[in-house]
Amino acid sequence: MYQVIARKYRPQSFKDVVNQEHVKTTLENAIAQKRIAHGYIFSGQRGTGKTTVARILARCLNCIQGPTSTPCGECASCKEITSGGTVDVIEIDAASNRGINEMRELRENVRYQPARDRYKVFIIDEAHQITSEAFNALLKTIEEPPEWVVFVLCTTEAHKIPATIASRCQHFSFRSVDFEDLVARMAWICTQEGIEADAEALAVLAAAGEGSVRDSLSALDQAIACCGSKLDAAEVRALLGAFSLESLEKVTQALVESDSRRMLEVVDELERNGHNLQHFSRELARYFRNLLVIRISGAASRLVAASAQQREKLAEIAAGFSEEDLTRYLQLSLDLFRDLQFSLQPRFHLEIGLVRLVQAGRLLPIEQALAQLGGVRPATEPRPAQPAAAPAASSAPPQRTGPSPFDLDRAKKATSRPPEPQSSGANALAPEPASAPMTAGDPRERLHGYLHEKGLTHLADAVENARITVTGSDLQVVSAKSYALYFRDRGFEEAVRECFGRPLRVRFEIGDAAPASTAAPASAPPAVTEDQATSRALSHPEVQRFREVFPAGEIRKVRNLKEP
Repeated sequence: MYQVIARKYRPQSFKDVVNQEHVKTTLENAIAQKRIAHGYIFSGQRGTGKTTVARILARCLNCIQGPTSTPCGECASCKEITSGGTVDVIEIDAASNRGINEMRELRENVRYQPARDRYKVFIIDEAHQITSEAFNALLKTIEEPPEWVVFVLCTTEAHKIPATIASRCQHFSFRSVDFEDLVARMAWICTQEGIEADAEALAVLAAAGEGSVRDSLSALDQAIACCGSKLDAAEVRALLGAFSLESLEKVTQALVESDSRRMLEVVDELERNGHNLQHFSRELARYFRNLLVIRISGAASRLVAASAQQREKLAEIAAGFSEEDLTRYLQLSLDLFRDLQFSLQPRFHLEIGLVRLVQAGRLLPIEQALAQLGGVRPATEPRPAQPAAAPAASSAPPQRTGPSPFDLDRAKKATSRPPEPQSSGANALAPEPASAPMTAGDPRERLHGYLHEKGLTHLADAVENARITVTGSDLQVVSAKSYALYFRDRGFEEAVRECFGRPLRVRFEIGDAAPASTAAPASAPPAVTEDQATSRALSHPEVQRFREVFPAGEIRKVRNLKEP
């Protein structure tokens, strides 16, 4: 009768076990030193060798040459344990024997010595399914069993084992098998079976197992039954329902070209070929995860379960995206896979999910969007501002056809207020107040004009409301605290260097930019009413541009920052 590959090539000694070096070394040393515990807990994901190692441990303890870490495999005890016919090694399936009555029967069986072997070994599979009452009935027996009894509890969910049981046993956590080790094991089995298989086909089978040896060998058995003595990667993918790198690359190509139509064509092709859309979304999430890992760690990373050729191809694709883009795509694909689990219309969900990926690729970073809003507007006729809710006392702002209100205000200040004379003595080097008119040699005027030419209106407004003097290689700025962020920004230092043609050290101080004068000015500028301030603010080109970008926005109040 045919025996499946997973059973035929089941390890019979510690050296045959793939991976799990930390478990094998500890058990071998314990057997060599005669420090054999009475209880063990083997935990880990399915197919990693928990029950296999438990049987090997029983063989090591009951071999006629033992206890030994290398059982002979020829004695009656070794053969019977391998075939599962010995009376002294008892395997219990806790999924169907989980009640208190079964545990009481086990407790009674423990009292009797082995019929022939040295130890009586109880291997309990799926131990986490034992009820709390049954564990309590077994508690005292596991804590102080007879000297000829060894318990091995195998489980995939170690957190469900009560702490009272776990504290009385030695716990070994089995790890997932590495991708390369799994491929090498299957290549060796194919050689023994006379099967010709290329590296890509074995990589597909190993990826299908997801770190489980038994799952990968079951897939290998299925592939041999389908393909015969030669395994082809394309046929293996079709058998397992896997997707090739070329089919998944269509999605990234559509993202590069920002083509939503191609995304819809991908879904249509999947639907016509009868593919499982949920499985495709899962593979898509795994694909973006691999791209992100390779983008971060490089093509030689062992974190991606793929052949060397596939990793090189993934590296070429990942080079066309940033880490931020791939992170966003991975999150969206995971959300899509979650939604498809409960969707009554999986095609519609997949279509909108893939189109959303394209739209996410068109998003700009917030820094770039703000930079575009604060930059120079294109040389085109400005569109009329969208109507917005204004304060009750004012109406919609009119279209500006003449100079900016801020330009008119600066011209009014320059004509109404004469320059203040320079004082002598200790105050000769004091910077002139911001309210003084800017003369031709004034560094503030020079910097103000340069910033306006470059379209940096925010910095220009801050310079207008500050006192600026240049002394040697220092540029002294005195302004209110509200403008501190503008003058401490590196962009301001670059503008100063380009304006004056040499690097200047910016020294910023918080102070009154326009201190009160002892003598009353010849003519004070007229007070600005609230309606005038609102009209001036709403007429500003940057404000109009913000209102065009956010047409639904509402301006509730306008405050003049120059007023106390």
